[in-house]
Amino acid sequence: MPEPTPYIAFEGVSKAFGALKVLDEVSFYVNPGETLCILGRSGVGKSVCLRLIMGFLHADAGRIFVDGEEISQFTEAQMESVRKKVTMVFQNGALFDSITVGENVAYALRESGELNEEQISTQVDRMLEVVGVAGMADSLPSSLSTGMKRSVAIARALAAKPEAILYDEPTTMVDPMMASLLGDLIQRLKGKLHLTSIVVTHDVRFAQKLADRVLFLHEGRAHFFGSCQEFEGSSDPVLRQFLDLDRWNPPVLLATR
Repeated sequence: MPEPTPYIAFEGVSKAFGALKVLDEVSFYVNPGETLCILGRSGVGKSVCLRLIMGFLHADAGRIFVDGEEISQFTEAQMESVRKKVTMVFQNGALFDSITVGENVAYALRESGELNEEQISTQVDRMLEVVGVAGMADSLPSSLSTGMKRSVAIARALAAKPEAILYDEPTTMVDPMMASLLGDLIQRLKGKLHLTSIVVTHDVRFAQKLADRVLFLHEGRAHFFGSCQEFEGSSDPVLRQFLDLDRWNPPVLLATR
């Protein structure tokens, strides 16, 4: 069988901020319906990869592809079509604090102009049920826990009917139980909707649950790119140190990493 065309791909992508080179000729790909987890220590460019895909930043060199189309030099106007296919769940949820949970989820539905208000209300309730926060439509985001805000942010992302979702540190500042629930949700969405996903995380156990492939960034480079099994079984000293440190972190620390 021929290899599928990757849905998202980096080819020799570099990005610097002044004298600091964050990404140095990084290459990887994600096939349609697969989940890639990007691992590495803080400050190695994991979240920068997501912002490059969304067009919030532009690469200094290399090529970025989404759905077979090179987007590296796209203007802000051209990126609008990409953002209809690819959406991002930010670490802080990025919800509108002044409107209710239901209104946050309804925002993308109203933008499309395809549904009337009764249909939007039905869709909102369904989305909130899917992500495990049914009955919270009338609540304000400020009344929710960090984990619940992430769930609502995922519901809002799903409302746009994307083909791919990018998750930026979804388990940061949540307790282990909520981290597990978020992992179950991301896995379920992949299975039901065949969504292509990229998950930025520090947490090896979270990656083990989700990843078809792992990208490990180290000193600006793609130090490892391959299956989760290959990653876990690697004898590379940099990977072994990272894995050993993660293994010795007590579960209670997962909430603050």
